[in-house]
Amino acid sequence: MKFRYLTFAGPLFALSAISTQAIAQDGDFPSLQMQDVEQISIDVDLDGAIERLSKAITFPTISNQDREDFDTQAFDDYHAFIEQAYPLVHETLKREILGDPRPYSLLYTWEGKNPDLPPALFYAHQDVVPVPPDSRDEWEQEPFAGTVADGYLWGRGAMDDKNQIHGILEAAEMRLAEGWQPERTLYFVFGQDEEVGGPEGAAHIAQVLEDRGIERFAFVMDESAPLIPGIFPGLPDNTALIGIAQKGYLSLELAINAVGGHSSQPPEESNIGILAEAITKLEDAQFPYRIHPALRAQYRYLGPELDEELQPLYSAVAFGKEGEMTEDEKKFIEVMAGNPVTRAMMRTTIAVTMFNAGIKDNVLPPSATAVVNFRPMPGDTPDVIIQHVKDAIQDDRITLRDISASTPATAIADPEGPGYKAMEKTIRQIWGNDLVVAPFFVIGGSDSKHFQARSFAPDVYTFTAIQLENMKEFEGFHGVNERLLVDEYAKTIAFFYQIMSNLDGL
Repeated sequence: MKFRYLTFAGPLFALSAISTQAIAQDGDFPSLQMQDVEQISIDVDLDGAIERLSKAITFPTISNQDREDFDTQAFDDYHAFIEQAYPLVHETLKREILGDPRPYSLLYTWEGKNPDLPPALFYAHQDVVPVPPDSRDEWEQEPFAGTVADGYLWGRGAMDDKNQIHGILEAAEMRLAEGWQPERTLYFVFGQDEEVGGPEGAAHIAQVLEDRGIERFAFVMDESAPLIPGIFPGLPDNTALIGIAQKGYLSLELAINAVGGHSSQPPEESNIGILAEAITKLEDAQFPYRIHPALRAQYRYLGPELDEELQPLYSAVAFGKEGEMTEDEKKFIEVMAGNPVTRAMMRTTIAVTMFNAGIKDNVLPPSATAVVNFRPMPGDTPDVIIQHVKDAIQDDRITLRDISASTPATAIADPEGPGYKAMEKTIRQIWGNDLVVAPFFVIGGSDSKHFQARSFAPDVYTFTAIQLENMKEFEGFHGVNERLLVDEYAKTIAFFYQIMSNLDGL
């Protein structure tokens, strides 16, 4: 089946930069949404593309927390399948298999016509999260079967993130069949361990590219939020959020090692009790709220589209000054603190994710450990967070250890720059104008943080190019019944097909 829908290519930038200072002075709060972007017509071999993505899901390229539990055969077989599935890509582009200490990440180089232009990079990851055994019965289809049923493609990786890998490769294969070559060199990076922080794959490749002398990328794109209607209260419209900054990442192990013994002679304080009390103290000592510059950009674009009643609060945030806090900004924080997503955008978060102690019901364990995951705001370095934990628990019996590939909060990409405008224009070319596009402060994280932390990639934009029906579908990310609408996958491919040529105009 061929999938075809109407679009028409218009000028690259339909919106000139607006001086936010002038707006603030005038007291106005106009919309910054692009207007009247016309749509284009793209033919996509949807049946073939779905068949290839379905096969990709059958390779269990899982990232387990135990890094010794790594299925090399699954990755090797997946690489062989990709090579067979996209012959023109592998005839034309240079493919390298990289990673340290295990080489299972893919780097493709598509030479551009003009080597003097700064290159662009598209990123996605091969690995998927595990499927817990106790959740198998909740899946309507087998998670690694790649089943197509009821208009959906089901399986782990359908949304996170093999649809993005194959959307890029399908688009490249289509372009190559037409004899097209990009003006600037394009890189495709497909990491192996994004779900555990990316130290072996993305971090290594970022260093490789820097060592090869790349001084600046014109554009970097990675995964983030998909298109979802109703993602914000008061905004029923379809929304496309383009990530412009990410919070950092840090996991600390809290441990106590003391005397164990027989449960018939318990001490006044058990190791489990001591650690549980420390965790309770830490959860009671939340970090303070702050308004990040990326959040100001987010509400500069979202604010005019949201409830008119609350627009004074959004405007106060959009045009606020660092180091100051107006009454309206305080009210904004109060309102947003009631929602877990918006609450997380305003402070370093604390999440207790693992707790381990004991092996038998009548034995007092000699040790107990807990893992706490933090998503830091800028300025909250590991040292700052460790000191915060020590101050909160006030117990020298508990040791702290950084067990993560910790990364700081990233730099902020320019929401008024050409890269952002190319993204918005392409989104509207494919999905139309009846949606809201806005920059987004990403509370999770992706492998592109390893690029955005370096001076050669100041403008990294994150977006998952797939349309979801509703917020319920978003639960499939890392949850049960991960799936995507078959017909919507054609637009994923069309998005990558179109943005490749739109980048020529940067």
